Amino acid sequence: MSKNPYITEDLEFLAETADKFAQKFIAPGFLERDQSRIFDRDLVKKMGEMGFIAPELPEQYGGQGMGRLAAGVIHEAIAKADLSFSYINLLASLNGQILAEHGDPEVVTPWLQKLTAGEAIFSIGLTEPRGGSDAGNLRLKIERDGDEYVLNGEKTSISAADQADASVIFGRTGTVESGAHGVTAVLVPMNLPGISTTRFDCHGQRAIGRGSIFFDNVRVPVNHRLGEENKGFVQVMQGFDFSRALIGLQVLAVARVSLDEAWEYAAQREAFGKPLTAFQGVSHPLADYETQVEAARLLCLQTLWLKDNHLPHTAEAGMCKWWGPKLAYDVIHQCLLTFGHAGYDRGVMEQRMRDVLGFQIGDGTAQIMKTIIARHKAGRKAVPA
Repeated sequence: MSKNPYITEDLEFLAETADKFAQKFIAPGFLERDQSRIFDRDLVKKMGEMGFIAPELPEQYGGQGMGRLAAGVIHEAIAKADLSFSYINLLASLNGQILAEHGDPEVVTPWLQKLTAGEAIFSIGLTEPRGGSDAGNLRLKIERDGDEYVLNGEKTSISAADQADASVIFGRTGTVESGAHGVTAVLVPMNLPGISTTRFDCHGQRAIGRGSIFFDNVRVPVNHRLGEENKGFVQVMQGFDFSRALIGLQVLAVARVSLDEAWEYAAQREAFGKPLTAFQGVSHPLADYETQVEAARLLCLQTLWLKDNHLPHTAEAGMCKWWGPKLAYDVIHQCLLTFGHAGYDRGVMEQRMRDVLGFQIGDGTAQIMKTIIARHKAGRKAVPA
């Protein structure tokens, strides 16, 4: 019987299967991918063959029709082995939901089948040089020309910018004054004429990478639109509640494995004739973080459970997103210190810390998440933009 009320026996088995796969095939390349900054596409396909990419999608799209909690336990297993690699799963679940709910079935079905099979990597384009948090104030132009949209502008700080096969791009179809109500989302194959990319040299998550995408008179068929014209932002942004809970589970999985390693080391390492764990200055910080990681994980699982049961979960998703990455970074930092001088070497602990740091910035800052929570508790009028 599972010790967790959100994790059924079937989900436990799924988590164990995903963990065995990740430890055998993904974990061994963790450090190497940070240096090479590329994914083994065959390994991504293998993950797809196992059904570990967007299992929550309906079967006609290549998914397994499982709940969001299933996606959550898989995300944990992959992230435990390599957080950067688990970005494949995150982008698949986020973009997969957007395409399945808002796309033309004839257009999106082939893409979704490639996505779940590990034959295509997706990115999502919101952030622009002007900023990321003010996502409704976009400048990339999407102009209608007959049966096509013409895209001009730049997206920046986009994960998998130079590796993605397709991207969900948000741009302005309405006036600047219309704000979020003048934004449209379109599915853009990345091999179209007029698209170019660059790649940044980032502190962490280097295998998935970040970069800019430039659009110079890029023509996309109108049937590639996702949602209604000028309403894409409002409609599609609802999917981010799902991904924010997944992000919480991803980073907390990294914190969990770091804690486990720190406990094991501290129990074996001796100083002054005693194990390090005999000293409260060592064991109590780890005990504090042990408590918080367990609590934060339960919050993330509850959020996915709420989504699976069609219940409101936007505030909870915001909590997952701001608390999880901050907590994970602090936990790994403490674990690194527990290892002493050995923790300061290049290796898994410092790479984990670099990897989780990025989630304090991308996909919604802590400040934006807390504003979302405040609006849901006090009302939007009481917490204006």
